[in-house]
Parts: sequence; structure tokens; C-alpha cells
Amino acid sequence: MAEKSLRDRIIDTALRLFEQHGYHGVTVDRIVTESNTSKGGFYHNFKSKDELLYHIHDVFITYVLNKAQDAYQNYQTPTQRLCAIIQSFVKVFHLYKPHITVFYQESTYLKPEYSQKINEKRDEFKQVIFRVIREGIEAGEFRPELSAEITGMSIMGMVNWTYKWYNPKGPMTIEQIASYFTDFILHSVLTEEAKKKLEHHCFFIKHNKSLV
Repeated sequence: MAEKSLRDRIIDTALRLFEQHGYHGVTVDRIVTESNTSKGGFYHNFKSKDELLYHIHDVFITYVLNKAQDAYQNYQTPTQRLCAIIQSFVKVFHLYKPHITVFYQESTYLKPEYSQKINEKRDEFKQVIFRVIREGIEAGEFRPELSAEITGMSIMGMVNWTYKWYNPKGPMTIEQIASYFTDFILHSVLTEEAKKKLEHHCFFIKHNKSLV
């Protein structure tokens, strides 16, 4: 396995220390010492501890936004797009679990110029979901009585809570958990006619024997 870059070592060390001691309980000197680098090495990669905290937040938010945009471009129907978005959204809690933990603990310490950038990406992600739901309603795939905004916020709230209970060493893989979310959400939003379509059956747990 290739040795981690200095930048990655600094990030990994900061994640561990921020999670254990809080943002204000950790100095640049301690990050430097425990990542086995120098102040010059730190400041070559990050302008400040504030920028490092911003990067920790930005990396996973950028991931879910890019995946949502890719899903919109690469799939043809609202149902396919929503499923792809849900699955990549759930998987972020496995890929970036330490980043997300630090985000929920320390996001209030982001400086305004950094929090604005984060909030802009969060809003872009939200708008992609709203758009998919509106288009699903217009296409007759999703229930017409649904509010796109309330439905979208409900999906995001439900999936976001994964960070509180997800255990990478638990009995289910993150892919299996994502499939459960997909099944539950589709049963909530699809019309009865859409649920009967064969092309949608692959998204339901009862048609995926590996999850039963």
C-alpha cells in the first residue's frame, strides 16, 4: 500500500484530535507533532487551522453533491436518479465517517467565508433532490399529492441521521443499508402504478435475495 501523503497525514491526525478534544482543544503544534511533520509542512498544505477544518467539511459535501449531479446526468428517469442519489448519499457515512462526526461537532467554528461555501454546496445538493422529486411527480412516477420540498427534506433528514448509529463493523454492509433506505423511500413516494413496473422491482428488497 502506498504511503500516505503529508497532506493526508495532517488531515487524518486532525480528524482524530478534533473528534477527541474538540476544535479549540487542539493546536497546530499538536497536529504538527502527531502527524510527524513541521510547521512549514503544515502551512504549505493549509493556510490555517480554520482552512483545515473547512477542508474536512468540504470533502464529503463535495462528494455527495458531485454524485447527485452525476446521477442526474447518467440516469434517465426520476426513479433511477433518486435511487442513485440515495445510495451514494448513504455510502458517504462509511467513506467519510470521521469527517462527518467532526462536522456535526465543530461546524459552528467555521469562519463565515468558509461556512458560506459549505452552505452553498449543501443548498445545491438539496435543489438536485427537489428537482428530481418534482420531475418524478410530473412524470407520474411519484405521488402527485407530495410536496417536493417536504419530501426532499424528509429524505435528507432521515439519511443524515445515519451518522448517529452506523457501525462499520455491524452486521450489515453500507450497501445493504443503502438498499433498505432505497426500498423504504420508494415505497413512500412511488405511485401504485409505478410500484408495479418491472424496471422498478430491482430497487425493492424482496426482489434482492442477498438482502433478505
